[in-house]
Amino acid sequence: MNVVELGYGAAFALLPRLPRGVTWPLFAAAASSGHRGYRRGKPGKGTATLAKNLRRVVGPDMPEDEFERLMLRALRSYSRYYLEAFRLPARSKEQILSGFRLERGELLGEHHRAGVGSVVALPHAGNWDAAGAWVAAKGWPITTVAERLKPESVYLKFLEFRRSLGMEILPLTGGPRPTFDVLEERLRDGAAVVPLLADRDLTPRGVDVEFFGGRTRMPAGPALLALRTGAPLYVAHMWFDPDAAAGYLDGPIPMPGADEGPLDARVRIVTQRVADSFAEGIARHPEDWHMLQRFWLDEPAVSTVA
Repeated sequence: MNVVELGYGAAFALLPRLPRGVTWPLFAAAASSGHRGYRRGKPGKGTATLAKNLRRVVGPDMPEDEFERLMLRALRSYSRYYLEAFRLPARSKEQILSGFRLERGELLGEHHRAGVGSVVALPHAGNWDAAGAWVAAKGWPITTVAERLKPESVYLKFLEFRRSLGMEILPLTGGPRPTFDVLEERLRDGAAVVPLLADRDLTPRGVDVEFFGGRTRMPAGPALLALRTGAPLYVAHMWFDPDAAAGYLDGPIPMPGADEGPLDARVRIVTQRVADSFAEGIARHPEDWHMLQRFWLDEPAVSTVA
């Protein structure tokens, strides 16, 4: 067992049991340490990439001292996500429901009661695990997808963690059935909520979109599911309030008609609309966008100072 496995194992085992007053100072200190490295010109790779991404979001006109304060808030938000996500399994149904607020979230319940599934595209922002736990606590069926992490033991721990919150989790690859087929089935037959992290896919499978003045790729899945099943597609804007994780359900996203082109062209149209909605939410709460990976195709990977 390596250090990564030991670290995640300890987090899953200990953080749900310890009071937040004991654990948050440690996570806040880690954020402050990362910020000090950034201010000294020696950030870690993730911090340097986050800074590059956030500068693209806020633009070059934000003064450096203001941007430094934004970076501290962003690193604290990222730490808060991990702490509060790991603590979810120990929380009661009532605590889960009060710990996340989703404006217009009642639409998902209305669709489910009408026998209609919903697709929700989410960015890596705020606390998406709290959002999923909230949907499950509402009593609505929820099916989502998890990328296979390495080592496998870490992936299995995340699988167990999310399933313990009431979510059905499908592997992105390597499942007994094609994942997309199962998602279609859940939407058509189970009136499920299908939330999908959808703000980054730099593989050739991704759909090219314009985003904050640059070019990147995002997954085709949410658009394709909505177009093929007729399920409404929403975009969740995600952030943290002082007392809870929060979100806003934007949409449903308008679907182009068959007369607007073949399916692949319509997928591109819808994915760009999803990207535009993501941009609106991220611009309002840039500190809560946890994008510590290379994002824009026209930017090289970050190299850090040793």
